[in-house]
Amino acid sequence: MEWKRGPTIGAGSTAVVSLATTTTGDLFAVKSTDLSSSTPLQKEQTIISQLCSPYVLKCFGSEITYDRNKPEFNLFLEYVPNGTLSDLIKNQGGSLKENEIQFHVHEVLQGLNYLHGNGLVHCDIKGQNILIGKNGLKIADFGCAKWVVSDTSVFAGTPAYMAPEVARAEQQSFPADIWAVGCTIIEMATGTNPWPEMKSPASALYRIAYSGDVPEYPSWFSDTATDFLGKCLMRDSEERWTAAELLEHPFLNPVKEEIGELTKKSPTSVMDQGFWDDVLVTDSFERTTEMGLSSDSPAGRVRGLIGECFGSDLMFADWTEEDDWVTVRGNEIEECSNFDLSEEFEDLIDEEEIQTLTIGVEDSLLDCYIDERRSSLFCENVTDVPVLKFMKLKDNGIISSFRSTFSFHILLFYLDVIFHRYSLMCTLIKIGTTFTPFLKEVTSLYSRF
Repeated sequence: MEWKRGPTIGAGSTAVVSLATTTTGDLFAVKSTDLSSSTPLQKEQTIISQLCSPYVLKCFGSEITYDRNKPEFNLFLEYVPNGTLSDLIKNQGGSLKENEIQFHVHEVLQGLNYLHGNGLVHCDIKGQNILIGKNGLKIADFGCAKWVVSDTSVFAGTPAYMAPEVARAEQQSFPADIWAVGCTIIEMATGTNPWPEMKSPASALYRIAYSGDVPEYPSWFSDTATDFLGKCLMRDSEERWTAAELLEHPFLNPVKEEIGELTKKSPTSVMDQGFWDDVLVTDSFERTTEMGLSSDSPAGRVRGLIGECFGSDLMFADWTEEDDWVTVRGNEIEECSNFDLSEEFEDLIDEEEIQTLTIGVEDSLLDCYIDERRSSLFCENVTDVPVLKFMKLKDNGIISSFRSTFSFHILLFYLDVIFHRYSLMCTLIKIGTTFTPFLKEVTSLYSRF
């Protein structure tokens, strides 16, 4: 990839972050350091390249370049233009409102819930490592991150945000990230780190590890906010709530309600009729008659989707009476004395030929049916069904039958002749709804195999 380095936009203890652009004008961030000291950066690439979440910064790869004959390792990252959460706090006068804290904490926990679910501990959650994107927050800087099943003897992070068990060098796992979330909440509320009176990192670590103290809660917090913060800052890591549990805390209910309202206002598909009814209601789309079918029934749901624009003469199958079911396949062939072949069908095939024909059923049709009791396909290689009843569609929509075999293609032609005066949409709806008993009986009989 051809790219050009731009101005420096950030710097850490081991690397410098610059803005970069491709030859097509796409912006991204490049994190660079000397190749000789690039082990942490290469480790970060290994971790972040395995992640995929809207709450986690994306990685686009890496490259080694030379600056004055000196090799550099460059890590390509997603560019997030609005700075860090710490920058936002400063720009807001050193403190965020409670509703803003709720929103940001909800997104941080969404990201941590994803990381923890994949067995990864970030180890350095703080405002400086949370970026403000156009569509929400993104967790960044995975230089201290580690998989929970490995590196158990390595401890890393920012001292003021370390949990007591980390400060004592006992353990650094998922609860340590939750403690850091509590510290970040205090940062959002006060604009300072959770131990502002501690000027030395060593003294801060000692107090965190052995004093039994917790950071001071903001005095202006509501009761639910105070309770939420307390769940994050439990000194005993086993009593600390998980990210998933904190997402269900009442403190975040306003955020979830707001997200729910936004979701309700967005159509889930073009068939989301309720949404479009709210957006635009015209006289041509107003319902002038009441639906005679229950909206909970299959036919009612179909009618609810298509509306009344296809007319009121659509015929739906009656699924309530068992006596109306027609046997379409059985172990014994019964005689039928009242069968009267229609003239149209007699022109296509005589009665003697009917006795010798079979139906060619495509594998793809059979493959669509799954036996729920066995959770497997009921038939894999069936191509002929020799004992089926011919379904005769009368003018009133009632299906009659005789026991024999018939050509599947001729039946389709016969149905096409009957419904030639309807549009394609109406034809499909009539065939689908009228043949529902037929299909249901086939399903029931085949499920016995």
